[in-house]
Amino acid sequence: MPAVRTGRNVVLMTTAMITGTSRGLGLALTTRLSDRGWRVIVDARSAADLTAATDGLAGVTAVAGDVTDEQHRRDLIAAADGQIDLLVLNASTLGQSPLPPLADYDIERLRHTFETNTVAPLRLVQLALPALRSARGTVIAISSDAAVQGYQGWGGYGASKAALDQITNVLAAEEPDLKVYAVDPGDMRTQLHAEAFPGEDISDRPLPESVLPALEPVLRGALPSGRYSAGSLTELALARAVE
Repeated sequence: MPAVRTGRNVVLMTTAMITGTSRGLGLALTTRLSDRGWRVIVDARSAADLTAATDGLAGVTAVAGDVTDEQHRRDLIAAADGQIDLLVLNASTLGQSPLPPLADYDIERLRHTFETNTVAPLRLVQLALPALRSARGTVIAISSDAAVQGYQGWGGYGASKAALDQITNVLAAEEPDLKVYAVDPGDMRTQLHAEAFPGEDISDRPLPESVLPALEPVLRGALPSGRYSAGSLTELALARAVE
């Protein structure tokens, strides 16, 4: 584990890797962990946006690129230098916008949606597994209620997230020494939701930062592997508080 020397003391640094961090939940998580002294490896497609978003955040290493690119994924792993305690699979694409019915879904766009939301996260997990196993670490895949509900227009995105859910489900069974979570953070005021509802006012959605307290147990790997929503995590915390 990387260490920083401060006088006579050696402070061990915990390392996270978070994809899709130039805005939204990824940036909120990165900021929270940076403030707590974590070393955080982050990425986003736009180098300019990523640099602007993470400028001034301590301990953050920004690696711009597309998660669907194999060399970029390898560059992320190399930047971690053999230590990954937490992997957050946050990078996603909505797919077609405005959201089309499945009858009209462009198949090439659907392939790209699965490549970004399902295949790329699995491949990054494969590359990160040696470090995660060594750390007995945690994997968090950011999911959606569209993975389990039949919302009109959300078939492509929802199917890709449902597949990601099952990947985390099986990974948890195959890697019992890891904590593996699929987490639905709920509706948030993000660019993805703005793309899903073009021209609509989404200011009533909560900011991504508001979800962070609910995610604390999974960030710490304090719960059994499984699928959780922000709502269920909040209810669980309240139940434990009154025990």
